[in-house]
Amino acid sequence: MKLIRETTRVYARNEEGKLVAEITFPMTAPGVYTIDHTFVDPSLRGQGAADQLVRAALEQIQENGGRVEATCSYAVRWLEQHPQVS
Repeated sequence: MKLIRETTRVYARNEEGKLVAEITFPMTAPGVYTIDHTFVDPSLRGQGAADQLVRAALEQIQENGGRVEATCSYAVRWLEQHPQVS
């Protein structure tokens, strides 16, 4: 899966151009990015795609000099399970 990175979004498209994975993390306060949405197409489920998305979002947030919060249920659980990363 080739991830495409934007300032507050990371996503992937399949060969046909269909969106198959996405995570969004808008800046919700100065220096604070909130992961509010994670989507993985059923064709990619069980392959670690959501994990890759969260890790890419965290890298992007770090590059932006921000800190992370989450309202997306998957991201909340992921951050709880990986406190050393966040």
